[in-house]
Amino acid sequence: MTRRAVLILPGRGTYNAGELGYLKRHHADRVDLIARFDAIREAAGEVPVSTLDGAEKFSLSRYSRGDVASPLIAACALADATALADDIEIVAVTGNSMGWYLALAAGGAVTPEDGFRIVNTMGGLMQAQLIGGQLVYPWMGVDWVPEAARKADLLAQVEEIGAREGQALALSIDLGGMLVLAGDEAGLAAFEAAVPRVNDRFPMRLPNHAAFHTRLQAPVAALGRDTLARSIFHQPAKPLIDGRGHIWWPGASDPARLHDYTFGHQVTEAYDFTAAIRMAAREFAPDLFIVTGPGDTLGGAVAQSLVACGWRGMGSKADFTQVQEAEGLLASMGRSDQRGHVT
Repeated sequence: MTRRAVLILPGRGTYNAGELGYLKRHHADRVDLIARFDAIREAAGEVPVSTLDGAEKFSLSRYSRGDVASPLIAACALADATALADDIEIVAVTGNSMGWYLALAAGGAVTPEDGFRIVNTMGGLMQAQLIGGQLVYPWMGVDWVPEAARKADLLAQVEEIGAREGQALALSIDLGGMLVLAGDEAGLAAFEAAVPRVNDRFPMRLPNHAAFHTRLQAPVAALGRDTLARSIFHQPAKPLIDGRGHIWWPGASDPARLHDYTFGHQVTEAYDFTAAIRMAAREFAPDLFIVTGPGDTLGGAVAQSLVACGWRGMGSKADFTQVQEAEGLLASMGRSDQRGHVT
């Protein structure tokens, strides 16, 4: 029996110490694919992903860099996308932030090599510029019950801080029960001073992250457009859901517009991952949602996004847990207890 699935590709921050050796553990039989990614890195005078993945020790200062983390995540995620079980039919593809570039490749709008090249190029450009920073702050409680008023208040606070002279702050990613905010140092510090600490963790700065998905990234967007040609884009093979919740349908998408969105709006405007998951659920009603590795942190944001839109009557973490235990609605390939269900 065929299982209809939405495939979800991760963004930055998903390759951590526990993921070191991910390619070696899970994709020893995909040496040709990894070799093609390595060749792209080597041609640019960069350390191959297989070498980075095969290192003996993990260093946060090194592996959190955009020019290291991005290609590593890309190689792991795209390899995972080729490892799905034969009974799985992918009905749509989406991703979080950088995961949009990977969705392009997994959904057939660019080749796997060009998808890797996009990630590698943009990761390098982001790291070289390193404009601004990011932090994370929750709007849902531990029970995941949606608190729309709290979210609206926080976003209003962000808008007010960002409007002050000499400060920049804006929503970067609407990520399930979390708000990822981005701005300059003054804007980020003002928000940190204005909100209460939550669970002694939040607001939490993200190391080596720039002000992604804000207008501060306009120079990076321009460099991306100049560096990565429109000619590498073509019609997607699967429906693609972008960071607005917009669907790019096979046979009805303009590759030039896809290029413009990817190196325009996608870089300089807020990325609504929650809307992408809401659209995936309501438009395609899949049997399951599959999040590729590396890492397993994005699964929570997917679950929270489903709860936030009340899909299938879910209104809390307890509701999602009940459905998950009964049906295995969500499979994170970075989790050993879930990977085997979809490979």
